[in-house]
Amino acid sequence: MRPDGWLQDAEAARIYQSIPYDYDRDFGRPDGSHATRSAMFDEALRPWLTAHPGGTVVELGCGLETQFQRCDDGQVRWLGVDVPEAIAVRERYLPASERCRHLGVSALDPAWLDTVDQSRGVFITAQGLFMYFEEADVRRLVTLIAECLSEAQLMFDVIPKWYSRKTVQGLWRTPHYKVPPMPWGLDRHEIAPLLRSWSPRITRVSEEPYRRFRTFPALLGPTISKLPWLGRHVPSVVRVEMAQL
Repeated sequence: MRPDGWLQDAEAARIYQSIPYDYDRDFGRPDGSHATRSAMFDEALRPWLTAHPGGTVVELGCGLETQFQRCDDGQVRWLGVDVPEAIAVRERYLPASERCRHLGVSALDPAWLDTVDQSRGVFITAQGLFMYFEEADVRRLVTLIAECLSEAQLMFDVIPKWYSRKTVQGLWRTPHYKVPPMPWGLDRHEIAPLLRSWSPRITRVSEEPYRRFRTFPALLGPTISKLPWLGRHVPSVVRVEMAQL
């Protein structure tokens, strides 16, 4: 909605305006991190869609995310996965369609894997999701994806360990909102070695720090990410490629 917005998303603005909620009171001043993250996911997905016409995108923990509406190329097959309560809310604002289906199960429930069409490639996204799980659950899910899908790409975001600890100890973003615990955190130098150790079918791991923020001190993040030691401790976006051996 800003004239200098980093992400153009009419559907997100429509939903935001239609829900009577005092966002600023609870969540405080927006820092731009969500817009940056969504833009980074879109920039990775769009070339993949061009290379895989009619491919399948699985959006784990879809909530009210509007990436399908931003990136739809008229051919993609989309599957939004979230718990039944979240899907019920989603369908009030974003009804399912022939090419954008919804499935009301947890991302940790392997049942969603049985509904995925692999014939034209699979791209799986998990924005703002894995940090809320225990590491054992993330490992089980990633390993299962690698075993069940012949070729797939997985994209998700990671918070650093120091921030994970703060949320577990109890972090109040504002006097009215306590951040939910995020037990799974990784520092950037740990990401690739850990993921590769989970499965030999993980053939490539890349990560990139968030590109920009609006508020201090978060706006120092992109600069800090370039420093040898401090750069390990910033949030990042991870992309994993998998293949059958």
